[in-house]
Amino acid sequence: MKPILSYQWTTAIIGLLIAIVILFLIRRDILHIKRSLWWIGVAVIIVIMGFFPLPIAQFGLIFGVNYPPVLILTVGMGFILIKILSMDMERSRQERMLRRLIQKIAILESHVKEADGGEQQEICDEEKDFDEEKGK
Repeated sequence: MKPILSYQWTTAIIGLLIAIVILFLIRRDILHIKRSLWWIGVAVIIVIMGFFPLPIAQFGLIFGVNYPPVLILTVGMGFILIKILSMDMERSRQERMLRRLIQKIAILESHVKEADGGEQQEICDEEKDFDEEKGK
């Protein structure tokens, strides 16, 4: 049975679909532009690989890889690992910032309570009285 499309067209179409989805996510403000540059680059590389497979085969031969798609998968896996590492580093940075912000808020709340002293307690008592009257 003869395939409907060659692997070149299939790869190019997949790359174009990825690019369209990325642009859709950017337009809907679901994906930030800073984060999307990585994915647009991936889509462009996939499209280029689809239309120009010969250079990839030549790179494979230069590096001693007999089956060029293995080279693509290996390099792709390396980029995925780098991306995951950078995401973990960013998440760790955000968690550290969040912890510091929580500590600062707790310190500010304690300062506010100390500054208000008894005044804060009176406000709380008045709110309780209001809630009780409202409930009756």
